[in-house]
Amino acid sequence: TNLRATDKRFKAFIAHDGIFNMEMQYLETEEKWFANWDMGGAYWEKQNPTAQRTFANSPHLFVEKWDTPILCIHGEKDYRILANQAMAAFDAAVMRGVPAELLIYPDENHWVLKPQNGVLWQRTFFEWLDQWLKPNETAQK
Repeated sequence: TNLRATDKRFKAFIAHDGIFNMEMQYLETEEKWFANWDMGGAYWEKQNPTAQRTFANSPHLFVEKWDTPILCIHGEKDYRILANQAMAAFDAAVMRGVPAELLIYPDENHWVLKPQNGVLWQRTFFEWLDQWLKPNETAQK
C-alpha cells in the first residue's frame, strides 16, 4: 500500500526503505532515470497525467488519515531513497498518535548486508508483527 487511508484493512505496516514524500524523493535520489521511469516525470509537469497521478498519491498528502501502526526501517547509506524519508514517516505517525517504531542503520544501504544487522532486522521485523498480529494472550484468559 502507499500509506494512504486503509479503512482498517491492515493491522500493521512495515516500511523498509519506503518513500514518504514523493516530491522530495524525485529530487533527492542520485538515480534520476529511475525517478523519471517510476514516477512518470517531474511533479511540476502539470500537463503530464502520469506524473500528476503519481505525485497526487504521495503518502505525505494523506497523513491526516493514518491510523495503522508502522515500523520504518532504513539504511543511511541508501542514496536511492534517503533515510530522511523514514524519519519523516515515523515523525508523522508519532505526531498523529499512531504507534510507530524506527530502525535506522548508519552502516547499511538499501539492503541490510552485515550479519549482525540482519539479525536485528529479523528480530525487529518479527517482534513488530507479533505485537500487532498475534492475539493478546492475557485478554483471552
